[in-house]
Amino acid sequence: MRLQCCLRPWATSVALAILVAPPMNAQIVPEPAEGDVVLLGGRLFDGTGAEARDNPGLLVRSGSILYIGVDAEQARASDATVVEVGDGQTILPGFFDLHAHYAIDLFGEGRVDEYDVNPILFLANGVTSTFPGGEVDPEGMRRARLEIERGERTGPRIFSSGPYFGTARPGWRVEEMTSDSIRREVDLWVERGAKGFKAKGIQPDHLRALINAAHRHGLSVTGHLDSGVRTTVNPRDAILMGIDRIEHFFGGDAFGDDRSAYASLEGLDLLDSTTAGQMRDMFELYLATGTFFDATRTAYGYYADHQALDSEVYEKWTDEQRFLTPFARNTANDGVAERRPNGQFGRIYVTKARTLKAFYDAGGIDNITLGTDHPSWGEFLSPFSVHREMHAMVKAGLPNAAVLRIATLNGARALGVSDRLGTVEAGKNADLVVVQGDPLVDITATRLAVLVMKAGHTYDPNELFRASEGRMGPAGPDDAEWWKGNVRLGH
Repeated sequence: MRLQCCLRPWATSVALAILVAPPMNAQIVPEPAEGDVVLLGGRLFDGTGAEARDNPGLLVRSGSILYIGVDAEQARASDATVVEVGDGQTILPGFFDLHAHYAIDLFGEGRVDEYDVNPILFLANGVTSTFPGGEVDPEGMRRARLEIERGERTGPRIFSSGPYFGTARPGWRVEEMTSDSIRREVDLWVERGAKGFKAKGIQPDHLRALINAAHRHGLSVTGHLDSGVRTTVNPRDAILMGIDRIEHFFGGDAFGDDRSAYASLEGLDLLDSTTAGQMRDMFELYLATGTFFDATRTAYGYYADHQALDSEVYEKWTDEQRFLTPFARNTANDGVAERRPNGQFGRIYVTKARTLKAFYDAGGIDNITLGTDHPSWGEFLSPFSVHREMHAMVKAGLPNAAVLRIATLNGARALGVSDRLGTVEAGKNADLVVVQGDPLVDITATRLAVLVMKAGHTYDPNELFRASEGRMGPAGPDDAEWWKGNVRLGH
C-alpha cells in the first residue's frame, strides 16, 4: 500500500464540494485534487448489503466520502494522496463498540478510565466510534474526548455517556434522587457533550425519569437491568417505558422476579415450550418497538475459564500485554494467577449463543448491536475485544455479513448517526478500515487492519501499536495510587 500515515493526522484544506445533479440526469464527476485521498484497488464491503465488490475507487475530501467511482489513472496523475489497496485486502466501514470500556483495574482496587493509550488502541483495531457505556471518571473522559476532537490526541469518536445512572455510580443515593434532579443532571451532561446515557442498578421511577429527560434532547438510553427482583427493572418494563437499548439479556417472563436475571439466564432452556414462547414474545416486543439489543457475549467468557470454554474466540493472536508498562504487566499477571473462573458466567456464555441466534432467526438483524463490556484487568485489553465479539457472534450461527453490519451500520443507527456514519457511501464521514483478507469468508480477518481512516485522516495501525508499547499503567509503586479507583476517585 502507498499511503501517508502518522500518529497525528494531516489536515486537508480543500472545501467539500456539493454535488448537484443537473438536468437530464447528468452527473458532475469531481476530479481528485491536492488534499484529497483516493483509495484504489481491493474489495469493498460498504455495509449496505451482504456482499463485497471490487472497489470502484473512493474519493475522500475534507473528512467525507465525496464520490465513489473514481477513474484510477486520473487519480494517480493528480496531486491527491493515493492509497493502493492490495488485491487480498477488504475495505469496511469503521467499527462501533457500544459498550467500550476505557476502564482498567490492575490492582483489584477499583477501576479507573485510561484515556492515554486505550484511545490509540481502539483506533488501531479499526474501532472508529465508541460509546463508553458508563464512565468511571466522566470528567477525565470528557477532557480526553475534547482533546481528540481538537486533534491534540489520537483516538476514535467518543460518544460520551457521562456518569452511570443508578447504584453502579459510586455515591448514588437512591433516596435523594427525584425526577427533577435526574432531569437537571441530564441537562448538565448534555451541555457537557454527552450523546447518550447508561442506567445500571436503577429503580423504575428513576429509569422512567432518565428516559424522559434524555428523549427531550433526542438522546438514547441504554440499560444493564435485572429481572424485576426487589427494586430492579425487567427489560420488558423498560421497553414499555421507552428505553432505546438493552444490554446482556432480553428479559420478559422467562426472567421471573423471584430471582436474579443471571440465575435465570444461566439455566435458560429454549427447548422448553413455555420458555421458548416467552422468549418469542420478547423478540416480538423488540421488533415492534425498534429496541436494540447488545449481547456482550464475550464479556462473560473473560470471567470464566475462557481457554477451556472457547479457545478460538479467546485466542491471544497478539501480545496485548506489550502495551502495559513492565511494572503493570507484572502486577496484572500476579492478579491473573489469583483469579478463579466464574462458572455461572461460563454457562451464560453458552446460553447467550442460543438466545442471540434465536433472536436473529426471529428477524432481529436490524436490532442487534455490538458492545464488548470488558473493563480490563490487564490480561486482555478492551480495544481488542471487538474482534472477539464478532468472532463469537459468527460461532453462535450468525452469518459473517450480518455480523459486519451489526458492528457498523447497526451501531450508527442505535446512536442516531446513521445519516453520516456506519456505511461507506458518498456524503458520509470517511470512517473506514482496510483489513488483510476477507472477513466475509473468515471473520478473524478483522484483526488484521492495515489502514484505518477516521474523518478522512489515515493511520497506520502498526505505527499506532508501536507508539503505544510499554505506556499503559504505572511505571512503579510510586505512581500506583493513580491507578486505584478506590483511592484516587474515592470509590
